[in-house]
Amino acid sequence: MAIMTQRPGQAAAREGTGLRRGLLPLMAVATGLSVASNYLPQPLLHLIGGSLGLGTGMAGLIVTAAQVGYGVGLFLLVPLGDLLERRRLAVSLYLLTAAFLLISAVAPNGAVLLLGTALTALTSVAAQVVVPFAASLAAPAERGRVVGTVMMGLLLGVLLARTVSGALAELGGWRTVYWVQAALMLLMAVLLRRALPVLHTPAGMRYPKLLGSIATLIREEPVLRWRMAVGALSFAAFSALWTSLTFLLSGGPYHWSEGAIGLMGLFGAAGSVVANIAGRLADRGRVHHVTGVATVLYLASWLPLALGGHSLAWLIAGIVLLDLAQQAILISNQHVVYALQPEARNRINSAFMTGNFVGGALGSALAAIAWTHGGWPSVALLGATLSAAMLITWTLERLTTR
Repeated sequence: MAIMTQRPGQAAAREGTGLRRGLLPLMAVATGLSVASNYLPQPLLHLIGGSLGLGTGMAGLIVTAAQVGYGVGLFLLVPLGDLLERRRLAVSLYLLTAAFLLISAVAPNGAVLLLGTALTALTSVAAQVVVPFAASLAAPAERGRVVGTVMMGLLLGVLLARTVSGALAELGGWRTVYWVQAALMLLMAVLLRRALPVLHTPAGMRYPKLLGSIATLIREEPVLRWRMAVGALSFAAFSALWTSLTFLLSGGPYHWSEGAIGLMGLFGAAGSVVANIAGRLADRGRVHHVTGVATVLYLASWLPLALGGHSLAWLIAGIVLLDLAQQAILISNQHVVYALQPEARNRINSAFMTGNFVGGALGSALAAIAWTHGGWPSVALLGATLSAAMLITWTLERLTTR
């Protein structure tokens, strides 16, 4: 049960009472900027390596540090939303992210940059605190639309971070990217502090027990397990595409520059429009239909992607189709798992997103192996295999939990 702890000058809210006008767009922008903090270094590795005198291996560790930090944050920080007052938690994480970005901005060497990157990734899970916050505020009949809108912001942040990061680096160097992002995160902290209501839904347990209860939730909720599997497979296929796309476009027959490759994120972002549509369909009781259609589209997208090895038109078509399917799957998955135990929504989100993260990391590793041994055709085969496994998993879920 939500506890109202209103103080002078603060708005308090109960779960399911709806969002004030203008709050939903702010939360969508905030989630996009937060998650973007974790992807900023990826197109800058060459510039950073040259500036700080880092070898290829050391520069590559920057991405690893970001992945590890984000994974730890998903498990350790996101569940705190079921323990602490949510506005204070969200604002604190945004402030910490701004501070940690400044560490990277002034880093004199690779070690300090790795520290700043890992800490930034750790607190950039603020996005995964804001999403269930929005779901909790939303009235039940509009929860799918609300989650879809916020997730559209998050997914745009993932897809556009590389493009914007590359553009800012060309204008003012790689440190400019961190200065600008730190300022934006500070601004978001101020705006969220003013706009978010006070919402406290304490789980009634200490922090160690709170973390241990995540395993209990996974064990007791079969739907959560199934949706974690579907999400992990979808993110594995998604990561396989975006990890290997750079290899494809930088070589023959494309030979694109790093800046041009970054622009491909714009085509992926075009698929974000489906997030809101998927959420609205979920609100109308079509959530399982959305997942089913999306898994079929996911599998089908690998045909034009395979042809995209030698055709830009087919490649773009496949990217747009896959991103449409990815976002529909993510929104429908969240709609289902958020409805399981509202009082444990942050812990459920922690379990679900950790599963997605593990799947994404595995997909990236498998894509690198596939590219090394068979090039783009092997990557397309890998993606199609993962997508087929996802379709089978969803079918089994419907058969066993109907």
